[in-house]
Amino acid sequence: MSTVQVSVDRTSRTPLHVQLAQQLEAAIQGGDLPVGSRLSNEVDLAEAYGLSRPTVRQAIARLVDQGLLVRKRGVGTQVVGNSGQVRRSLELTSLYDDLSAARRKPETEVLRFGVAPASADVAAALQCEAGDRVLRLERLRRADGEPLALMRNWLPPEMLDTDPSTLAERGLYELLRAEGVRLKVAHQTISAQPATVEQARLLSEEPGCPLLATTRITYDDHGRAVEYGSHLFRASRYAFEHTLVHR
Repeated sequence: MSTVQVSVDRTSRTPLHVQLAQQLEAAIQGGDLPVGSRLSNEVDLAEAYGLSRPTVRQAIARLVDQGLLVRKRGVGTQVVGNSGQVRRSLELTSLYDDLSAARRKPETEVLRFGVAPASADVAAALQCEAGDRVLRLERLRRADGEPLALMRNWLPPEMLDTDPSTLAERGLYELLRAEGVRLKVAHQTISAQPATVEQARLLSEEPGCPLLATTRITYDDHGRAVEYGSHLFRASRYAFEHTLVHR
């Protein structure tokens, strides 16, 4: 029976079962839990990781839903796949944070950095006037050396004091938190759009292939709009997942 080392952060906003699932997924992707290996039972895993049995059960169910694990009667829980796809829960976290938590190596190439006049849509998102100065960031994010996302962000200039080299080494939300910004809530939309020639070149895809497109407006604990993001993800390498609750 296989068990891998896991470390959960009980102060994090990310639920414990999600943290456990992310680390087990990283172990599968990295080969520490190879295809065909069997996990220890829920009771043993809960004891080994210092977690409750329901938490372990939720984490395993999450990986079963992703097609990485399968439950077989008389056999137990077995590793059956390595999808290679980054799966991200719909929570107020950054891609950099999520890749790090999943033990994927995030790399950032800063394509554009500087102050620019706000367009009409940026101004509406950041609650300022069109033409006002905003900080514009454009980055290519890689995971384990493979292109994953094109990320564009706009922020009020006073919100963040950084430079391209720092931005290449650290996540945007991490930098905002270091400035004392308390991220509270975000409004996000998800759609699809075809890749332009330039986008396809940067993401190692074919022109016209479908990309996952997101826009996000993030607010702090005072209700101020602190960041507007417009990101493109490779649909072949990236997926969002969320849980629906009946009310």
